[in-house]
Amino acid sequence: MPVSAAHSAASERVLESAHFINKNSSDVFVPEAGVQQAAHEIIKRMKSTGYSTEEWKKHELTPNTADAAAIEWIFVVDTLNFSFWSDRTNKNEQYTVTLDGTEHRGYWSLCAAINRAINEGIPITHASYYAHASLSDLSHIFRTDLPNVQEHIPMLAERVQCLHETGRVLLEKYGGKFANMLKQCEGSAQTLVEMVVRDFACYRDEHMFQGRRVDLYKRAQILVADIWACFEGQKDGMFEDIDKITMFADYRVPQALCHFGALEYSPRLLEYLKTSEVAVRQGTRASPPEPGLLPTGHKWEVEIRGNSIWAVERICQHIRASGVHVNAILIDFYMWDYAKAHPEAMASIPIHLTRSIFY
Repeated sequence: MPVSAAHSAASERVLESAHFINKNSSDVFVPEAGVQQAAHEIIKRMKSTGYSTEEWKKHELTPNTADAAAIEWIFVVDTLNFSFWSDRTNKNEQYTVTLDGTEHRGYWSLCAAINRAINEGIPITHASYYAHASLSDLSHIFRTDLPNVQEHIPMLAERVQCLHETGRVLLEKYGGKFANMLKQCEGSAQTLVEMVVRDFACYRDEHMFQGRRVDLYKRAQILVADIWACFEGQKDGMFEDIDKITMFADYRVPQALCHFGALEYSPRLLEYLKTSEVAVRQGTRASPPEPGLLPTGHKWEVEIRGNSIWAVERICQHIRASGVHVNAILIDFYMWDYAKAHPEAMASIPIHLTRSIFY
């Protein structure tokens, strides 16, 4: 059953959480001058490239037909859409999946592995399969096929758990199809996000910050956004409240926000992130204040993610004030694509290294 209207404001809770984090942060900031400049630069670039939802389907690995199969593909991919950064500096040593002669790394390695499994006749997008798939099954699906690559997909055991949980819920409540859950949201993005975080614990991206719970819901929101983009806002992707969806707080978009001047780190946090990139790739697994992995839920991690959401919201507000309609989804998609396409511009800006099922 869909959630009641009184409790269907998941993305509004995310935005309110982001504002609270912004007001109570000590090491991450959203400078107004930087936001204004970023808004001007981003909309100029988006206009010059004609950036739109069509970009989503232009990639060779995403579904090029908006149909029932695409809905189930999107759900599986976003259930597994987390933690792709590599601790190897040499690209040739990083986890890689080859499909049709092309090597894919990072997020695209996940998409390539799913598509490779489908090509091999493995029903990886069917809940009846992935609800019970073994670690060995998933290890085969997410194998690397380059002999010199020793790195495996990160957090494989956690990915198996996520698939088991979501698959069993779909079988028990929705006839084994995420499409059936989608129908019950009745065209409301907010309701769908609420249903997803209610029914699937692995999507419940909730943390404590300054004595209160904050909701960030990265994967639940990007799940809705991917469906919207795939269907270009039509048919199963038509959501009357799609503009309520916020930015998807991960580790790549904050890097782009810093590049555009809409996000700033304190000197101590910036130094920590820079030294941690070196330390982690040397095998260190210490916790703050020592350089190493930044634990999920740590104050700095929450500040980075919450302020990223708030920065994109402020950018959207500035762009809309100029008479151009845009939403946080398109800004997020654009900045993620920009960061991936311009690694040289991002090289001096460290990402925060957190292993988490939430992003």
